[in-house]
Amino acid sequence: MPSDLAYWLISAPLKDGDPRVMLDEVARALDGSSPVGGWEIPELKAGTLSSLLNLSDSLPKVDAQFTQSVSKILDNLRSLLSGDDGKLSQHARVNDRPAEEWLMPSNGFWRWDKGRWGVGGKVGDVVDALTKEMNTIESTQKQKAQSYALVKGSLNNIQRKRTGNLSQRSLLEVVKKEDLVENSEFLETLVVAVPKNLEKEWQNKYERLTSMIVPRSSQRIATDDEYMLQTVTVFKKVREEFTHKCRENKFIVRDFKWDDSALEKQKRELKELEQQEKELWTELLRLSRINFSEAYQILAHLKTVRLFVESVLRYGLPADYAGVIVKPDPKTAMKTLRTLSTHYTYLASASRGPSTRQGKSGAATANTEDVGGEWASVMEAEFYDFVLFELPKVLDV
Repeated sequence: MPSDLAYWLISAPLKDGDPRVMLDEVARALDGSSPVGGWEIPELKAGTLSSLLNLSDSLPKVDAQFTQSVSKILDNLRSLLSGDDGKLSQHARVNDRPAEEWLMPSNGFWRWDKGRWGVGGKVGDVVDALTKEMNTIESTQKQKAQSYALVKGSLNNIQRKRTGNLSQRSLLEVVKKEDLVENSEFLETLVVAVPKNLEKEWQNKYERLTSMIVPRSSQRIATDDEYMLQTVTVFKKVREEFTHKCRENKFIVRDFKWDDSALEKQKRELKELEQQEKELWTELLRLSRINFSEAYQILAHLKTVRLFVESVLRYGLPADYAGVIVKPDPKTAMKTLRTLSTHYTYLASASRGPSTRQGKSGAATANTEDVGGEWASVMEAEFYDFVLFELPKVLDV
C-alpha cells in the first residue's frame, strides 16, 4: 500500500497519442475523490536492457539519498522558524509557489524542465546530472548550516552563563570590585556558591574548614532560587585545602578573578555574536529556501526518470508513456488505490505476460531464465499493473 502522506506518480502506455485522454479517464474513474493532474514523461534514450536493469537496481538508492536531502533541508527550515508551520509554508515553496501548485498547476500538467535537463538524452547522463546538482546543494547547505551552528552554539554558551544559577553563571555582573580584597600579598577573597538549604551549615562551618580563615569575613552578595553567593577571605596558602573542604560539604568555590575590562569584553562579545547569529540566520534561511526549491524539483525529475525506466522495462519500446499525479485523501486512500487498480486491469497482460515478471517499484524484468543472479533483487516484490512511485508531500506530514 503506497503512503497516503505522499503524492502518487503513475505511468502507463499512452492512449491515442494524447496524454490528456489518460488524465481525463483517471479523473473520471476517481470521480473527484482525489485531486489528479497530468505528469509529462520525456522520451529519453533507454539504452540496453542491461543498462536499464542496472539503473532499476541503483535508482532506489539515489532516490533515498535525494529524499533524505529534501527532508534535511525542510528540517533546517522548520528549526530556523521555530517549528511554526504557518511561516514554514511561506518558505518551503517550489519556484516561489506552494509545492502542490507546482506539481499540479492550473493548466493541468506538470512539465519536464527541458531547458535544464534536456529532452532525448541518455537516461544515465540525466541521472548523473541530477546527482551532481543534488550533491552541490547538499554541500552548500551543510557548510552554511555548520557555520550557523558554530556561532549559535557560542552565543548560547554565553547566554547560558549569564542566565544559569549562581553555581554556574558568569559572575562578572554579580561580583563588585568592593566585594573583594585586592592587592594583598597574603590574603585573597574567594566567592562560594552555597545551597540555600545549607546556609546555617555554612555559617557554622566556614571559619573552621581550615586554618587561616579570616573570622567573620563571610558576606552574602547575591542570591537566587537555589544558591546564595558568599565571599570569604582566606590566606592564599590554604586556598586549595579550603576549596577541597568546601567540595566535601557541597559548597562550590567559584573560579573568579576581578578584571576591570572583562565585563565590557563579555558585553561586546555578546553583541557581536548576536549580530553575527542574526546575519547567518538570515543567510541560512534564504539559502535553505532556495535549496529546498531546487532539491524538490530535482527529486521530482528523478521520480520521472524512474517512471520512464520502469515503464520501458515493463511495457517495452517505443517509449510512448503518459503519467498522472494523484493526491490521495488519507481517509479514502485504500478505496482510491482499488479504483486505480480496477481502472488499469487492462494492463495486466502487458505487465505479467509470459516473458516478464514484476520487479522493484512496478518494473517488469525479463524471464529469470534469461536474466538472474545480480538482477535477482529487481524481481523480488509484488506490484501493480501500472507503474507507481511516491513523491513526499511537503507539509501534510
